[in-house]
Amino acid sequence: VQLQASGGGLVQPGGSLRLSCTVSGFDFEYYSIGWFRQAPGKEREGVACISYGDNSTYYTDSVRGRFTISGDSARNTAFLQMDSLNPEDTAVYRCAIGPPYGLKYRWESGSLFGSWGRGTLVTVSS
Repeated sequence: VQLQASGGGLVQPGGSLRLSCTVSGFDFEYYSIGWFRQAPGKEREGVACISYGDNSTYYTDSVRGRFTISGDSARNTAFLQMDSLNPEDTAVYRCAIGPPYGLKYRWESGSLFGSWGRGTLVTVSS
């Protein structure tokens, strides 16, 4: 099982990026995929989660309405579309796999997720 995040880069405030999480070794439609980030000097935080078992998506409050998580089962890839970026979004973003059910109040800590992929750096700066 391997996950690989990509798509990060330098973007100006107000700009957009789309991150990809490529999954190999299993069919992620039977699980959940979470996006997490860690800024310098800060703890890891959950950004968004797509749960196929619950047929739901979840977002942390600071990104709701700006970020959109989605998945393409044919490509076994999950995406994180990030719009209206601001400097507080600067961080290393990583994706991970989680259980298919029961994540509504338990996903943000990341403790239920595994097979963490290597991160991709997002820098929002003018």
